[in-house]
Amino acid sequence: MNTPLPVTLADIRAAEARIRGRVRHTPLMVDPRLSGVLLKQEYRQETGAFKLRGATNAILSLSADELARGVVTASTGNHGRALAHGARACGARAVVCLSHLVPANKVQAIRDLGAEVRVVGQSQDEAMAEVARAVAEEGLIEVPPFDHPAVVAGQGTLGLELLADCAAPSSVLIPLSGGGLAAGVAAAVRSLSPSTRLVGVTMARGAAMAASLAAGQPVEVPELPTLADSLGGGIGLGNRVTFAMCRALLDDVVLVSEDEIAEAMRHIRAATGDAVEGAAAVGVAAILSGRVKPGPATVCILSGANVAPETFARIL
Repeated sequence: MNTPLPVTLADIRAAEARIRGRVRHTPLMVDPRLSGVLLKQEYRQETGAFKLRGATNAILSLSADELARGVVTASTGNHGRALAHGARACGARAVVCLSHLVPANKVQAIRDLGAEVRVVGQSQDEAMAEVARAVAEEGLIEVPPFDHPAVVAGQGTLGLELLADCAAPSSVLIPLSGGGLAAGVAAAVRSLSPSTRLVGVTMARGAAMAASLAAGQPVEVPELPTLADSLGGGIGLGNRVTFAMCRALLDDVVLVSEDEIAEAMRHIRAATGDAVEGAAAVGVAAILSGRVKPGPATVCILSGANVAPETFARIL
């Protein structure tokens, strides 16, 4: 008998109702340069990334007493920004723990939303250790960046939205990091369009979920500098939600190189006129590199646009 997944279509539909009016329905555009490819412009969210969905759903799921205690998270940037945005809207205190690998533009964007920023260590794991301390000693409520049912359900609303605009895509290419986006989108799409192929795409440098899926259990990997910095960090050896969902729902995992990510960033700029971050470009990178052959309706989720201007200028 199959073990029930921790996040269901019903959970995702409930999240959709909860966050309605607080997130944008982002465009799904035809890539003018790649036949059969559709670009889900999720980077057009108010905070520049998909993370607003999960963070908003998680915050709205808290009780008044929990909100009064304040929230804390570890982040590679985009989740922290989303949590800061959601907490400010609810009048709650937010503390965001980041490693020194997080780009300065993302750190400043979090501060600009009124959150308290703590920069510690050289990895996501070290930032998460600071979260654990804040929870134990300061009584803050943790809202994890990915391994939490409410966060995954919120990210899954992107899957529902995608299917509203393209009912039966041949495949969906999803940026893969801790697995919150991949798990949520895959749960929604698998439930409503079972024939759609679901592919997680990530960078070759320090891909923790890819290594964990290959090993059959969560494992640690060194966190390395990469253009896809939003995909960095571990998945947690005690992962409760996303590892099992990614293992059950993803049809394949594809790794792309730094040069391939850079080329995809340039392609997306030419196709859309927009600058996206490396993490958002991995699906297009998989197609341009020939690692994925697009079908008649292949959707690439462009997950965020919070790229440092100097980084993008160097890529161009």
